[in-house]
Amino acid sequence: MATHVFVVMPFGVKEGVDFNRVYTDYIRPGLCAAGYEVFRADEAREAGNIRTDMFQELLLADLVVADLSIDNPNAWYELGVRHALRRRGVIQIKCRQGIPFDVSTDRCLSYHLKDGAPDPAFLAADRTALAAMANDTMASWRGRQVSPVYQTLPDLDEPCFDKFIQHKSNEFWELFRDWQARIAIAVSKRQPGDIMVLAEQAPTRVLAMQALRHAAESLRTLGQFAFALEQIDKALAIKPDDLKSRHLKATLLGRLQRHAEARVWLQELLEDQRDNAESWALLGRVDKDAWLASWRTPGKTSAEMRADAADEEQGLREAIEPYVEGFTLDPAHYYSGINALTLLYLLNHLVDGESEAELRESIAGGVRWAVACALARERKTREREDFYARATQAELAVLTGDAASVEKACKYAAAAGSTNWFALQSSREQLLILRDLEFRPDAVAAALKVVDRALAKIECRELVLPRKVILFSGHMIDAKKRAEPRFPADKEPIARRAIAAKLGEIGAGPDDLAMSSGACGGDLLFAENCLERGLKLELYLPFETPRFIEESVAFAGDAWRARFMSVCRNASTRVRIMSEDLGPIPPSANAFERNNLWQLYTALSLGFDKVHFVCLWNRRGGDGPGGTQHMHDAVKKRSGNVHVLDTNELFFAPPSQ
Repeated sequence: MATHVFVVMPFGVKEGVDFNRVYTDYIRPGLCAAGYEVFRADEAREAGNIRTDMFQELLLADLVVADLSIDNPNAWYELGVRHALRRRGVIQIKCRQGIPFDVSTDRCLSYHLKDGAPDPAFLAADRTALAAMANDTMASWRGRQVSPVYQTLPDLDEPCFDKFIQHKSNEFWELFRDWQARIAIAVSKRQPGDIMVLAEQAPTRVLAMQALRHAAESLRTLGQFAFALEQIDKALAIKPDDLKSRHLKATLLGRLQRHAEARVWLQELLEDQRDNAESWALLGRVDKDAWLASWRTPGKTSAEMRADAADEEQGLREAIEPYVEGFTLDPAHYYSGINALTLLYLLNHLVDGESEAELRESIAGGVRWAVACALARERKTREREDFYARATQAELAVLTGDAASVEKACKYAAAAGSTNWFALQSSREQLLILRDLEFRPDAVAAALKVVDRALAKIECRELVLPRKVILFSGHMIDAKKRAEPRFPADKEPIARRAIAAKLGEIGAGPDDLAMSSGACGGDLLFAENCLERGLKLELYLPFETPRFIEESVAFAGDAWRARFMSVCRNASTRVRIMSEDLGPIPPSANAFERNNLWQLYTALSLGFDKVHFVCLWNRRGGDGPGGTQHMHDAVKKRSGNVHVLDTNELFFAPPSQ
């Protein structure tokens, strides 16, 4: 996504300077050539309040370029607003000497004029200098306070975008909401590959951090922890001090069993946020995982695990402490409270820890009150159902209630988490700990029965994972007017045999999944081979079917059109159309590259080590972006199972003697 630049400057001719020419000849082309998206308030494409657009841009733009050549009140006012709203991201330019005292210490880039317009003799150099200054500004340390307001008031916080979005409706936020809706659909359909593509194509760069974090949260919901960590690392590269992203990274490191990294990460976080309950609770989770690992190993009986867990009493106590600290800091943070309480009950169960009875009672009362308040807010505001508050209420019932009350509370929680695999699975994991330690068997069994039933209702691809995923990309049949042969039509039998042989070498069979696009030539030969071998097939089309047939199939003749339709109608084929699943193609994206990444991310989400990529390729670049080379290079970055069917050898090598 392009970096968004808002230009603050006078309009028209002022004091002998044609500022419109300065914009159209110097600023805009200089920055656009460097890959920036440039906007000036008078370019609003829709009717509206120009002042509203201006304030929106001054808050959200990645970079503001302010032309201070003359004493223009509007330009100075807008520069002051930007200084008040954002710590950094301002470039000052001028075409005349002198600059007011208030910003005189800030670097100001000069450009050249001739007859009131940009001087052609210096124009190329001036554009290059502007682009270089923009690049340097964007690459500079994010902690640097450029605004004189924030330099003078270092404890001043920038406006929170997350809160701003709740109260304002404008083009930026509408685009963002539409994008969020696409993510939500991908989550509901359990399509992590869709989320990965959408994460790279957030509607505007100014909301990139929020978009990446939202994508990471959605991928976590689907259990795609490695992919989620990729997105949260990108979010933190944009805003390293974002607390929600830092918390999510700690969670993901724990889920990936990278506990040592998670502990170091959280210790650094607690140095900055000592009074944050969530940070303490996440540290408690790391300590709890360490305690679990000390006694919970495959093959042990429950009696053995219970005895070993009791021997690790000190590890259990160390896990309890951060949770208690978090709940003490914030009594509304029932997550830390319920975890502290459950571990305290286990301590008593394992080693007769009656000395903690008073603490247990205090925390139990606090958790009940915090959860009651959260559920009351849910009913009063009629917001979305709060699964975690309900799950905490259910866990309280497991700790102290009978089987009937446990079942009722768990059903109430499951109703709110009916589509959230991650939330339900997290609850199940907690219950399995209690089961392994033989804690209140009847209550735990009643809870597990409800949670397992809820999980079974979710259409979970993890339950029917393919043994292997065979991903393909290859050349189309040559068009009749193609100057240099690449895949002549008479070479089709050779290509078919080569693809069949490679599938046999890989051992592809009915338990595997094949993925490709559907163009005439390599794609359809691969698809037909896979269907003959009994594989399930997914075709990914970058355009609606009629357009795709016209551009990528029909030019090779009616026979290829018929073969395409036959593959699509096969009972083992699933056709996915990019515009339907991912929405319109962003202006900055290429449809074929997007389609390649869509296939790749979907394949990788089924298991990095399961993906085999087969390509029918001449080892050269294609006729445009998004060809086989693009797919090959993208796969090589993530998977080692790459099989190249070199068309130079297959089609054009001289016959052996």
